[in-house]
Amino acid sequence: MIKLLLADDQALVRGAMAALLDMEPDLKVVAEVGRGDEVAAAALAHQPDVALLDVEMPGLDGIAACRELRQALPGCRALMVTTFGRAGYLRQAMAAGAGGFIVKDTPARQLADAVRRVHDGLRVVDPALAAQSLAQGDSPLTERETGVLRAARDGGTVADIARELHLSEGTVRNHLSAAIGKTGARTRAEAVRLAVENGWLLT
Repeated sequence: MIKLLLADDQALVRGAMAALLDMEPDLKVVAEVGRGDEVAAAALAHQPDVALLDVEMPGLDGIAACRELRQALPGCRALMVTTFGRAGYLRQAMAAGAGGFIVKDTPARQLADAVRRVHDGLRVVDPALAAQSLAQGDSPLTERETGVLRAARDGGTVADIARELHLSEGTVRNHLSAAIGKTGARTRAEAVRLAVENGWLLT
């Protein structure tokens, strides 16, 4: 029997996934959580074999939760199951130690098969996303440019961003300008949107 932990902030999605997986004779859901910062503790308490993690969750995103899980319970494998099939998320998840990355509209039979394959130590990746990730490459943004764009997501002024990041306004403008150029955007808002869509701003 393969024991599973489900982490998803949408209760309906989590419940539906649990019901589908529990119908499989060799799979059993032993724990469910709705926040990323609850994953490691639940894993230690219930000792699952595979954790199915959403990417975008409150408390801690799924990729950071995957890192924590790998430290807390190294024998538990992680499968990212997300609405957001973004190449940048895939690359970050694999770097964090995830064994697989699939989207939520994956048919139930394929989801169960993905769980089994990840449990067996195989890599499972949505094929279209894998191709997109290879074509796109790594994020072109530096760590500081990523931080400035992340701070710009809320629509604050340059002065607001400078205060938040303890930088001068001129430095913030320089980083924003570089990020706009690297993303091929025309405006700061468009640069943020493109970076989010590519999965470069999650962590």
